[in-house]
Amino acid sequence: MSAIFALGQCKLLTGSIDEDIRLVEQAIRLTPRGIANGILYLEMGRANLLQSRIDEAVQSLEKARSINQEHPSTRAFLASTYALMGEAERADTELAEARRLSTDNRYSSITRLRAAAYWGVPKIQALYEATYFAGLRKAGVPEE
Repeated sequence: MSAIFALGQCKLLTGSIDEDIRLVEQAIRLTPRGIANGILYLEMGRANLLQSRIDEAVQSLEKARSINQEHPSTRAFLASTYALMGEAERADTELAEARRLSTDNRYSSITRLRAAAYWGVPKIQALYEATYFAGLRKAGVPEE
């Protein structure tokens, strides 16, 4: 399951989002009740958000949160997605949790968040900008 998930992440970062989704679905089928499914559903939500499939992103991210409530990235992706949906109160709650759970203060600004991870090839970076970062801005994360 871990190898399939890692391959899926590589596919997403190199621009093959549909391949990532296919591989994550396969990993979920292999471990239908595993604790690692929180990460798998986070990956599914992330891929769906990047493709502006907001409803699917919310479903996956809420599953991820129900499996592991202590994962800050899940909370941040939910904050972004809720903000894009116009659900400001839910976005505020999730962003506050992401900030509380994070150990490195990455959710204090878009600049810090960008520096904290590799966001993929330019095509994928542009999708993050149009979805994830745009949603976080709407949720109140400042640029600097």
